Amino acid sequence: MATFLSALGRFAFRRRGLVVLLWLLTLVGVGFAASAAPPPPADTFSMPGTESQKAFDLLQERFPAARADGAAARVVIRAPGSEKITSPRRTAQVEALVAGLSKAPQVVAVADPFKVNAVSGDRTTAYAYVTYGARATELTDAAHEGLTAAMDRARAAGLVVEAGGDAVEIAQAMNGTGEKLGILVSAVVLLLTFGSLVAAGMPLLTAMLGVGIGISAVTALGSTLGLSSTTSTLAMMIGLAVGIDYALFIVSRYRSEVAEGRQRVDAASRAVGTAGSAVVFAGLTVIIALAGLAVVNVPMLTTMGLTAAGTVAVAVLVAITFVPALLGFAPVKVLARGDRGQHTGKPLSKRRQRRAAGRAARTKPHLGARWAGLVLRRPVAVLLTGVLGLGALAVPAASLELGLPGEGTMAPDTTQRKAYDLLSDSFGPGFNGPLTITVEAKDAKTAAERVRTALRNVPGVATVSPVTVNRSADTAVVTLVPAFGPTDARTEDLVRSLRDGADGLERRTGASTIMVAGQTAMFIDFSRTLDDALLPYLGLVVGLAFLLLMLVFRSVLVPLKAALGFLLSVGAALGAVVAVFQWGWLADLIGVDHPGPVMSTLPIFMIGVVFGLAMDYEVFLVSRMREAYAHGARPGEAVVTGFRYGGRVVSAAAIIMAAVFSGFVMEDNDFVKMIGFGLAAAVLFDAFVVRMAIVPALFALLGKSAWWLPGWLDRILPDIDVEGERLPEPRDSSAGRPSRERHLVR
Repeated sequence: MATFLSALGRFAFRRRGLVVLLWLLTLVGVGFAASAAPPPPADTFSMPGTESQKAFDLLQERFPAARADGAAARVVIRAPGSEKITSPRRTAQVEALVAGLSKAPQVVAVADPFKVNAVSGDRTTAYAYVTYGARATELTDAAHEGLTAAMDRARAAGLVVEAGGDAVEIAQAMNGTGEKLGILVSAVVLLLTFGSLVAAGMPLLTAMLGVGIGISAVTALGSTLGLSSTTSTLAMMIGLAVGIDYALFIVSRYRSEVAEGRQRVDAASRAVGTAGSAVVFAGLTVIIALAGLAVVNVPMLTTMGLTAAGTVAVAVLVAITFVPALLGFAPVKVLARGDRGQHTGKPLSKRRQRRAAGRAARTKPHLGARWAGLVLRRPVAVLLTGVLGLGALAVPAASLELGLPGEGTMAPDTTQRKAYDLLSDSFGPGFNGPLTITVEAKDAKTAAERVRTALRNVPGVATVSPVTVNRSADTAVVTLVPAFGPTDARTEDLVRSLRDGADGLERRTGASTIMVAGQTAMFIDFSRTLDDALLPYLGLVVGLAFLLLMLVFRSVLVPLKAALGFLLSVGAALGAVVAVFQWGWLADLIGVDHPGPVMSTLPIFMIGVVFGLAMDYEVFLVSRMREAYAHGARPGEAVVTGFRYGGRVVSAAAIIMAAVFSGFVMEDNDFVKMIGFGLAAAVLFDAFVVRMAIVPALFALLGKSAWWLPGWLDRILPDIDVEGERLPEPRDSSAGRPSRERHLVR
């Protein structure tokens, strides 16, 4: 592997004009294809095999005129002050509102609240249900404007009018401020790391190239492969993250190789052969983690994971080809460190090599090497402090409650949230989370009436609507309003109780099938599906990555401690999320409006994203240790060497990623805050506590045993030479020899 990549890096450096041209042509080509491609399909959400999905598919088949997937809006109207909405004056205003809503584009029906008994018991509030003939993603600007205009006219008349539902346009809470801040912080960290604008700009440039190609490819193939526009969100975030990391690692290795006396072309070749090998295998771990989302069996998550995995693959290819090509163009004096006399592209004389080696020997070990020496002297204390600290932070994760975002979790100043609160106040907390009871029978009306009568006596049921039957009279629908809110644990208990008792109810009522569905039931099914898939997914990604890391490091214990350390960091990050967003600790500081359940998708996404980045840090740091060990260094010296060359890179990468993710904490939506906070915390815990404290402490305690591999397994596993042990050394070069590390490990 190292030999092949070294040759590839040498080719890219020497043929830099051709390589850069090919990548630019690729970017232009996929960009043109994306601009010429038809619009991507509308976002769809399905959960094959769940009761909610089966009921949804049945309603689409049996009630085609109602179009179960059509958009809808629920316009809530309240009389001002202590007035009644049923007074003649206010009634006329509500009827004018209904008439205005009926004339809006794409509206097929508006239910008059006075004709369908949609008025609260205290006669202060009513709601009008607006049905559209298109999906929410297919509504035009004119449709949104028509809804808003009708509401504004009613407000001008003195009514309090708010609206919820998927037909209501969602204001873009994310204005990109956090993302811009993250990129700015990344640029500053890279500048401090390299001390050069050119060197700092390379990782950002290459990352944006990879993301540009990946996102353009998603857009170009959207209509063909059914990739909706939202699939690019995760791809962009991960592609930018790993793109910066991978380029950062190769550029840093190139600079150190040049500073140690190698010619530029040899430095680029060796950087791609060694650091590039680590990049390839780090990328494979990320791809495994993202592609593994397919085990969840939620098509949306599968598509997002595979798309992001493809973007990571592009980032790896860019790093091992485009980066060495750019290194060939970069001004040497501002890119490389060390004796400027060596940057002529000519071999160093023996005298200059000896002078360079002498300067390296006199150089005071930097912070990374000094930290490694400290850990090696106090490994037990560092190990216990790190493990116990992360363990304490993980304690709140035992109380993790999962849920999904809804209108009740939106910002308080949105019309959806205001409509939600008005309905809860006037009609009860369960009104915003109705359940749809689907009944199949030969005489569906009779069976459904019996079901409706039985449901009225079930504890936890507030109201049950009249029966609606399809034209063929073989399917009926009853709407049930729980007595509790959509996110209340008692509502989930009610859904479970209704489903458990469905068989007995079918026998008593003559129904062939009774299914409990609706948005609330769908959320419950989704959370349960993710919960059931969590352990299989974790086992898959950790197991495959364990095998991959065993190939990379020729060790059993190194990948084992890498996986266990990852579990510690994710557990601590989930504990922090629970403490802040579920328990409400520091909620005011973070800006959390209403503490509540943690988003169901968060644990899965955190495992996938953080596992990939954690293995990046593991490979980057430990591969340099393995390289030094393979070239004859003692275990302690290898640890110090790894930190000397990799500590600064890993620290910079972790700070950059934490800054990018932390930018999302600035957004208004609590669930967006949750994602940003959780990922940022996990990255910081994993990089600075696990990889830079626990890992070297374990190496110090294990010694040579850390690199143990059974003989029979060593013979079976292919030798891929990631650390470049078989790469040829330039003649008369003193590069790569240990200097000041030895006194740190005595």
